[in-house]
Parts: sequence; structure tokens; C-alpha cells
Amino acid sequence: MLFKFIGIIPARYGSTRFPGKPLVDLGGKPMIQHVYERVRQVLPVVCVATDDVRIEKAVKAFGGNVVMTSENHRSGTDRCYEAFTKIGKGYNVIINVQGDEPFIQPSQIELLKACFSNYSVQIATLVKPIKTNENFAMALSNKNAPKVVLNQYGEAMYFSRSVIPYYRGKSHTEWLASHTYYKHIGLYAYRAEVLQEITRLPPTPLEIAESLEQLRWLEYGFKIKVGVTEQDTMGIDTPEDLEKALEFLHSHNQW
Repeated sequence: MLFKFIGIIPARYGSTRFPGKPLVDLGGKPMIQHVYERVRQVLPVVCVATDDVRIEKAVKAFGGNVVMTSENHRSGTDRCYEAFTKIGKGYNVIINVQGDEPFIQPSQIELLKACFSNYSVQIATLVKPIKTNENFAMALSNKNAPKVVLNQYGEAMYFSRSVIPYYRGKSHTEWLASHTYYKHIGLYAYRAEVLQEITRLPPTPLEIAESLEQLRWLEYGFKIKVGVTEQDTMGIDTPEDLEKALEFLHSHNQW
């Protein structure tokens, strides 16, 4: 089977914590443009899926592809699927890159694609090992940075906002030196028929408890292949995150 990849970037205007964030200025460009241009380095076909005419107008202004989707989607995955039904004919793997990930690396998208060298893969995502020199509170106990445990086949067993695994018998200051902990990098790729299936599934108890939609897929028996990257990303969820991103750009003389 020959896999043909399409990139879809879900971007909504009405974020609870940061309304309008896809359009915030980063180095003279809206954030959504940075995401689009990075994905476009790897995938020949990329499209922003939005529910807001302001985002649609901004994407068209920099020459990007955009498709309007419903305001009622409960997740970016659902928005991706609607967009795919409109513009995805001829493609059989959808790569979902969130519109608030302007620091995503093209190599990470390549790694995600490489997961499909195994034709049985249904869904793929990425993780990053947490380094031993990272701060415990920021790296492990941060509820906004989900952790992942993997099986021996490189598949996700569970995602959690809590620290997993709990290392019994050791002080938490020793955990990072005693075990490899993984931070989830929120990129996904789905086979088209699997994306269709998972968007039809009702929420599940674990998903509701952790507010992590990927737990629904696991609860229904789907397997999630995991690629391991050494590169982190800097998602922008709040105005405070934006300030950190601007400081990073200034200190590294980027863009």
C-alpha cells in the first residue's frame, strides 16, 4: 500500500484561555503562518481547518490553503476529519498539527510519517524523553504536559497529566535518573478510515477524567504507535506562553 500524506492544521479563534491565538504576531507573521510554513516544508499538501473568517482571511493573505468547518466540533481531531472529507480525496493518512505549535520541527513530521513504514499502524504520535537535568516540578508534575508510558513494541499504553509511572521506593528527586519518562508531543497522524471511526466514538470515562481525547482511542482498542524525538516543542496555550515564546525568539535571534 502506498501512503499519501496530507497535513491539516485545525485552528479555532475562540480559545477559552487565549482567544484569537492563531493570529497573534510572532516576528512579523501570524502564528498560524509559522505553523503552516513549517509543515509545508515536509508535506506538499497542507490546509488550515478553521471555523472563523478572520483566520480564513489571514491564511489566504499569505497564500495558504484553508477550509471552513463547523463551529461545533469538540476537538481538533473532529475538525480535521470534516476538513479531510472536503479536501482530502486521494490521501489516506492525515497529519494533524495544532495551530498553536509554531516551533514544530520538519524532522518531527518526517518521524511521524516514518511510523507508517509499518502498514499495520492505525494512529501515530510523538514523545520526547524527559532529561535528568530538567526540573522535576516543570517536567513531571506539570499537568499541562501529559506523560506517556510505552509498551515493548513502541506503542502507547496510557497518557496522563499525572506522573507515570510512580517509582516506588525512591524519592521523587531520583525518579528521572532511575527511569525514562516521556513527555507527549501533541502531533497525530491517522489512517483515513481510522480517523473516521474515532470521530464517531462517544467520550469515555478515562478521557473525561483526564481531558485527553487519545485515551478514548485506547479505551476502544485502537493502537497508537509512538515515535521518539529528542526535540521539544513550545505550544502556545496562554498569553504567558506567548511571552515566553517572544523571549525565546529574542534570545535566539530567530525570525
